[in-house]
Amino acid sequence: MARNQSRGGRNGGGAKYPRSARVGETLREIIAEDLVRFDDERLEFVTVTGIDVDPELNRATVFFDSLAGEEGDEEIIEALAEYRVRLQSSIARQIKAKKTPILDFKPDIAIRSSERIDEILRADRERRG
Repeated sequence: MARNQSRGGRNGGGAKYPRSARVGETLREIIAEDLVRFDDERLEFVTVTGIDVDPELNRATVFFDSLAGEEGDEEIIEALAEYRVRLQSSIARQIKAKKTPILDFKPDIAIRSSERIDEILRADRERRG
């Protein structure tokens, strides 16, 4: 294999799996595990769906979804903000990096949009018989 080629990277071809994506996946696993440990009913049905980490690893946006839907977003964001320092401390202990990204929390609109599209298509199929 040529020196500059990747070994079956995510994007196929010769592109390597970006460091920020690897860090994002590691952060997702750590945060998801920590959320299960928190005794906070506001976070009982919250799922971490993905994390976007900037290339400099300064900031990370944590995307989530929950059974509460849009109605619960504000309360969930408030709870996650309260646990931000604990989450960042946990991340710092578990990863080997010079710095820990500052966490920001947002609902995963893409998942909700796809669920809404599925609902519309299902209703249309039922209507057509």
